[in-house]
Amino acid sequence: MDESPARYAAVCVDHPLPQLNQLFDYRVPVELVDEVRPGCRVAVRFNGRKLKATVMELRDRTDFPGKILPVLETVPPGPVLTAEVAAVARRVADRYAGNLADVLRLALPERKLRVEKEDPAEPLPVDAPSNAHWNRYIAGEAFLRAVGAGKQPRIVWSAVPGEDWAARFAEAAATAAAAGRGALLVVPDQYDLERLDAALTDVLGPDRHVTISNAMGPTPRYRSFLKALRGEVRVVAGTQVAMLAPVERLGLVAVWDDGDKNLISLHAPHPHARDVLLTRAELAGAACVVGGFSRTPQAQLLVETGWAVSAVGERDALRAAAPRVVPIGDDADLAADPSSSTARLPTVAWEAARKALNDDLPVLLQVPRRGYVPAVSCQRCRTRALCPECTGPLRLTGPRRPPVCTWCGRVDEHYRCKECGSTRIRANVIGAARTAEELASAFPGVEVVESNASERLDAIPEGRRIVVSTPGVEPAAPQGYGAVLLLDTWAQLTRAELTASEEALRIWMNAVALCAPRGTAVVTADGGLPVVQALIRWDSAWFARLELDERAELGFPPVMKFAALTGPNGEAEKIAANLPSGLGAEVIGPIPVDEHTERLLLRVRRRDGAALASVLAKAAAERASAKAEQVKIQIDPREIA
Repeated sequence: MDESPARYAAVCVDHPLPQLNQLFDYRVPVELVDEVRPGCRVAVRFNGRKLKATVMELRDRTDFPGKILPVLETVPPGPVLTAEVAAVARRVADRYAGNLADVLRLALPERKLRVEKEDPAEPLPVDAPSNAHWNRYIAGEAFLRAVGAGKQPRIVWSAVPGEDWAARFAEAAATAAAAGRGALLVVPDQYDLERLDAALTDVLGPDRHVTISNAMGPTPRYRSFLKALRGEVRVVAGTQVAMLAPVERLGLVAVWDDGDKNLISLHAPHPHARDVLLTRAELAGAACVVGGFSRTPQAQLLVETGWAVSAVGERDALRAAAPRVVPIGDDADLAADPSSSTARLPTVAWEAARKALNDDLPVLLQVPRRGYVPAVSCQRCRTRALCPECTGPLRLTGPRRPPVCTWCGRVDEHYRCKECGSTRIRANVIGAARTAEELASAFPGVEVVESNASERLDAIPEGRRIVVSTPGVEPAAPQGYGAVLLLDTWAQLTRAELTASEEALRIWMNAVALCAPRGTAVVTADGGLPVVQALIRWDSAWFARLELDERAELGFPPVMKFAALTGPNGEAEKIAANLPSGLGAEVIGPIPVDEHTERLLLRVRRRDGAALASVLAKAAAERASAKAEQVKIQIDPREIA
């Protein structure tokens, strides 16, 4: 006999077709019994083709009545999928109505033979760090003590202005590593990762952690993956591609700035790194940090439900670190400075900039980037314009045309502001280049530099200069900025997105956090707005609670679960028509994406989110089997507009 009839491998075939989103049984030949293990990669014959597959489990028997084909061969270097990551991958696939094969593709990097031949190294010891800096936060010191004791504390951390968040993450990781457990830290982009990498080297010592990101190339990434898999290092840091990295005895997961859209995978089923790490914390019994200068409603929901504890700065620490924040935009401001409603740089902002430059300190101006989705607001009070039918955001599709709802497609021929009754609307479009030109004229002899996504400045030298930056790419200053000026804020607040106010506060706080404690931050918005009040008080937790309450009243995420179906005209509606009545799914739309494509939204209660994902995954598989036209399914879409 050349085979073992009582040994079977249940494998996930590496193929994206929805109807293949299940495990298939294969016989394990006698000669491969010692090699085929859960988590290893194998080659199998599927539908006449030789395909790669991942062994998810071994079985003594099979329920499949037909002929069972044998495993053809194993793929070195042995098991590459840990039991913990395998369980998480299954959860993620189910949550996002996706294929397990797609999630495993996110978890397992491209194989490099040369790297596999490198000799493994013994893990180096890590010393427990000081927790002095965490003492500035309520529950901060207790959190580190619990991590060091091998417990699973969970915090939502709101950092004070100027905080060296990378060093705090490194201290938490070192605490876990010193206790013999692993840590996984995820940040939004390569710039944040480079900062975290330096902090980890400083706190842990060299060669005690690895980084994983797309920017590092396939060979270094595979080397980091194998080092983590083999237990050569206990700490892994990376961008969202590292969210499923193997970590031995996982004891801590942490994500920074979870409102950043870069934390959402570009590949199906588009999981959010925060949600993946929360799942890993649950399954592995690990500690968890969801940190940022601002706080998302999703993070606040963790606190409201008791899943995590809020960690905010002590009052004295906050008072010592926070710069003065000055709003410009209410009636009193306009009366005192009539030109401020039209001036590119209001008087108060101009004076704050001049003072900082006179003190030989740099000035940061944050202006919205180009290319925002057109949005409209009330011309008089600037309240965001919403559809009276479904409360979706309105947009303009052309000159002299009435606003159109981005959700249900309703044309609002008789728009009237719900706050002040005005019938006039306005649109907002802003550019950064013109701002730099005007500032060069306003402050002759002062160097004006730009930082944007294509030409990012990582840092600036000491001395006075003006930096004009788009959100998210503001360079650090050695001693902090003497003034931070937040311009054209209505272009951010009135975007046609559910998260407009939340995102505005996030990018404002990230910029103001770069201001020196003795500096001044000027925000060109009405100080009476809750989002501006949260900035002035440095209290994003309070604003996140307001957002949660409002979204609960309107039925928006994260209180409710949404799914977006995008496909050829009429196809998404067919799926919606066959949903079980017990789900209680509310159908919004469809709305046209282009001439041949439409988008439809489904809304259910949060507790029914898993059931909705399951139904949609089954529908996708059935449509694929019937060779029907493809409909893209996305659970928890960031933009529901």
